Amino acid sequence: MYSTEWYTNLIKPPFSPPDWIFTPVWTFLYITIFLAFFIYFKTPQCSKKSGYIYFFTQLLLNFIWSPIFFILQNIPLALFVVILMDIFTILTIRKFLSYSTISGLLLVPYLIWILFATYLNFGYLILN
Repeated sequence: MYSTEWYTNLIKPPFSPPDWIFTPVWTFLYITIFLAFFIYFKTPQCSKKSGYIYFFTQLLLNFIWSPIFFILQNIPLALFVVILMDIFTILTIRKFLSYSTISGLLLVPYLIWILFATYLNFGYLILN
């Protein structure tokens, strides 16, 4: 079960955003993520299998990060997962760009946010 007390008591890294910002940011990002995927999916090309693999791998990593961090309270494993997410998101962007510039560019704000999340996760690891 998620313990708000555990998270609240963590020493926060510099530039940690307020908790209220996460809902609007993730709402925007999930819209752009799925719009990017839709455009990629609709692009009439063949051999897009690796793009699908990269996309769904980064999405799976995205979905498992929160339970690892907040429920398991395993900061090192969460850092490992978010680094993998960074890598697979970069691979996804590269692949999507090769088929649709718009599709790839729609993922750039997401990449920036998860790179920031990587910094925060690393900060939590070092400070706690």
